[in-house]
Amino acid sequence: MDTRLITRYAVVMQSPTPTLDSPFLLPAQPAESDLVAKYFKVLSDATRVRIVQLLADRSELSVSELMAELGQAQSKVSNHLACLRWCGFVETRREHRVVYYRVADERVLELLALGLALLADNAEHVAACGRVNGNGC
Repeated sequence: MDTRLITRYAVVMQSPTPTLDSPFLLPAQPAESDLVAKYFKVLSDATRVRIVQLLADRSELSVSELMAELGQAQSKVSNHLACLRWCGFVETRREHRVVYYRVADERVLELLALGLALLADNAEHVAACGRVNGNGC
């Protein structure tokens, strides 16, 4: 067994802040509910949801195409894409110097469609909720 890998894992797990190798800190024994909540947090950002929607509509897009569609800076779009890629929502394809992004798994689109269907029944309550993005959550 490679002890360097174990040592590296231990350092990452004990680090109080995320490293370049891992954009988040995970407890040594994460509960399944913690992981599911963290997974859903990926879609808690409107820009990341919009990126997934754009990729669903257009199959695949480059960072510059996404920048134009979103009206956001390259650094912001790239950071959102890194999050989506790390957590398995999108994947890439390189063509020369251009990297194209696409939805990694059809179930991501099903998850988004289910969210939209549930929202249709609860839109007024969600819009008026003071606990999400407020003091309660």
